[in-house]
Amino acid sequence: MSADLAAIPVAILAGGLGTRLRPVIGAHAKVVAQVQGRPFLAHLLDQIAAAGFRDVVVCAGFRADEVEASLGSRHGPLRLRYSVEPEPLGTGGALRHAVPLLDAPAFLAMNGDSFCEADLAAVWAWHAAKRAEATLVATHVPDASRYGRVEIDADDRVRHFTEKQADGKPGWINAGIYCLSRGRIEALEPGRPVSLERDALPAWAAAALLYGHRVRGRFIDIGTPGAYSAASRFFGGENRGPE
Repeated sequence: MSADLAAIPVAILAGGLGTRLRPVIGAHAKVVAQVQGRPFLAHLLDQIAAAGFRDVVVCAGFRADEVEASLGSRHGPLRLRYSVEPEPLGTGGALRHAVPLLDAPAFLAMNGDSFCEADLAAVWAWHAAKRAEATLVATHVPDASRYGRVEIDADDRVRHFTEKQADGKPGWINAGIYCLSRGRIEALEPGRPVSLERDALPAWAAAALLYGHRVRGRFIDIGTPGAYSAASRFFGGENRGPE
């Protein structure tokens, strides 16, 4: 385990409403929907622990009490702490609200409703070598129409985000994994809803501040009933709804 990574906080964005999954999981929080008999978020925590990180801040909102009750304060070697939004703040606003717990110059952030087979230690090393303020991990998928595309130039800077296009073509997409300087998030206005994806990332890209690190790992998110059903095949084993 890298002592450096043990000191790097990991923020997990886990406050989404999961409206599209209501027919499948009911009123449960999306990130604790059962996959292979475990909360979906547990699979991310396994990945984080295996990479050598040790400090996790769960940015919770909807059903925050359920999220904390499901995960507790420890996951193997990981310490889990919780930053609970007083009202919906968006992904960027949730990170801004969590800043007091992110007690390091930089941190890793991950969407709590998706999983990408990326080497998180290698991702962090790449980001550090670039001396970047913000890095987005991009992964290649055979059909990018559901996600929109990320355009990365020859200097590894994100240049443009393309909206969803129903063309069924492959492409690079946002994998929901970020390396961010604490100062970059502190610059966001506190207490105001901000979308990381729609507001912050495009602005940083326009200012040539956002790097893109390409990986080829498998990717899944559980935002729709079909995708949630596919999670059982992704991780292996039997898939069940929340108990």
